[in-house]
Amino acid sequence: MHQGDSYYTLKGYSILENPQVTTAMEDYLEMLCRLEKELKPLRVNYIAALLHVRPSSASRMINNLRSHGFVDFEKYGIITLTDKGRELGEYFLFRHEALHRFFCFINHSDNELEQVEKVEHFIDRRTILHIVEFMNNILS
Repeated sequence: MHQGDSYYTLKGYSILENPQVTTAMEDYLEMLCRLEKELKPLRVNYIAALLHVRPSSASRMINNLRSHGFVDFEKYGIITLTDKGRELGEYFLFRHEALHRFFCFINHSDNELEQVEKVEHFIDRRTILHIVEFMNNILS
């Protein structure tokens, strides 16, 4: 990602890591993947309600995801994840679940959703895989 003693802003590191995918796009892909796995309808109004955003904002984001090749979508229709979108969404869902499991374990609770939402976009894949490995070792 970065070399030696090079320092960047948070946004700079995000751009270096994945310049095409914003944190908001990650949230949408994660939710779309979650709903698809639960066999829920992927419609703009439903997604907007779940993410607590206006339908017009959700519609703009879905169109943005479509322009990046992550979803197929016709206005007022059902949203379908592409293979590319599903692959990313599955990773974001995996990351979310791994962090939730970890935070619940270390905080002795059963719900750390807020904590996960605040940090999940800033932890790289290598660290997530190490957290999963740690949790598997600790709980086995």
